[in-house]
Formats: sequence, C-alpha cells, structure tokens
Amino acid sequence: MKIAAAQMSLRLGDVEHNYKQVEDWIRNAAQERPDIIVLPEMWNTSFYPDNIRELADEDGRRTQAFLSESAARFGVHIVGGSAAVRREGKLYNTMYVADRSGHIVSSYDKVHLFAPGHEDEKFTPGTKGCAFSLDGIPMAAVICYDVRFPEWVRMATLTGAQIIFVPAAWPASRVDHWCILNQARAIENQLFIVAVNSCGSTDSMQFGGHSMIIDPWGNVLAQGGDGEEMLRADIDLDSVTDIRSRINIFHDRQPGLYDLT
Repeated sequence: MKIAAAQMSLRLGDVEHNYKQVEDWIRNAAQERPDIIVLPEMWNTSFYPDNIRELADEDGRRTQAFLSESAARFGVHIVGGSAAVRREGKLYNTMYVADRSGHIVSSYDKVHLFAPGHEDEKFTPGTKGCAFSLDGIPMAAVICYDVRFPEWVRMATLTGAQIIFVPAAWPASRVDHWCILNQARAIENQLFIVAVNSCGSTDSMQFGGHSMIIDPWGNVLAQGGDGEEMLRADIDLDSVTDIRSRINIFHDRQPGLYDLT
C-alpha cells in the first residue's frame, strides 16, 4: 500500500490560502498514484488563530465537500488530517476520511486537548474513537496530543487496525518526544504509524516537521526534515501479521490486571 504524507507549512488564519495549498499538494501527490494521501492537523486555519471561532468550518461542510471531491477526482483515499469545525456553537478539532469514491467514511473529534496550549479552553473534546477501513484494511486515527496516551492508541489498535494515522501540529521544541512517542506506539502495538506534522512557524509557534512512516518493528521507513516535503513509502501490510506471530503480545497481555482508572 502506497502512502503519501504531506508535511506542509500553513498560514495562520488564512483559510483560502490553505485550501488552495492543500488542493495543489493533493494534485501533485496524486500524480504518483498513492493509495492514501495524509494531511496534517488543523490545515484549514493552522494551529490556531485568535479568531478561530469565526474561521471554523460550520458543520464541517466545506471540509467534507473538498475532501470528497478531491478524493473522487484523483481516485485516492484521503485521511484529511483535521480541520477547525464549528457544530452547534461548539468548536471541534475534527478529522474526516474520504475514500477514493468520494464517500466520507469516518470522522473523529480530537479527544485529548492540549491544556498547556489552552486548546481545552477553545475546543470541545470528542467522546469516541476513530476506526475505519480502506480497501478492506482496518485502520484507525488519533490526533497530535492523543499519541501521548498509550491506552487510547491501544484501544484503537484493538479495533483491528493495521495502520494508525497521527496528524499533528507538534512544536519543534518537543520534536524529540514526537519521534520517540510515535516509534513507541508502533512497536508496542505492532502496526504501522503514519505521523504527519506541520512545519514552518507562526508568531507564537515553530512547528517541528519530522513526519514519520514507521513499520511494526519500529523501523522508520520515511522521515521528514524541518521543511515542506511529501513523504512517501510503500508499506507491506503482511509484516503486521508476521511480527505479531513472532512476538504475540495480544495473546500474552493480561488486561484483567490492568486498572487504568
């Protein structure tokens, strides 16, 4: 399965520019015929302007229509990172997934909001996970800060996922954590992690880049640097079964002993 991950520098608060930029990146990526194109977190507004409430996409209508049309036009699945969305007067950090026919097959509201950055003061957390299938392959997704919660990623894995997508707007100051956490989640869950970060900067934040495509053994198949680039990898999903058969953690685990409350 061919994956293309878009590590982009977005303009804070410039929604029209960001839509045009994402459209161009999808078009260019599609020329090499990947199966899945993955976008970063909050690509419609960047993370995040003071007037985020005014800029957020009402009911996610524009975002869904854009991803649906783009996926159908180019015949590619799109894991749509996330966008700032307004629903019933509340703000959400929301992912949509469009299949290559243009159907929205999944959505996910970010569950763990980053309190040190006051995300929890602006946004409403989601209440459910994100599991879906593309081309018959079970997959899941979390968003940015979610990856610091291993129990949440394990729950996603237990849906049967062979790939977990992690779109992010992760700062450069903690990019070492980003790399370690994503590799750890791949190793401990024995699946592929496709972690797509923003790059560039706003007045208050430098984004870390270093997007990663990681195999179930923790090997980094592709990694970005500090700037804009399209990461690509052709992943062998049979390796998930192979590694799980050699070290069968899902057989050996003792969930009855784990009190996580």
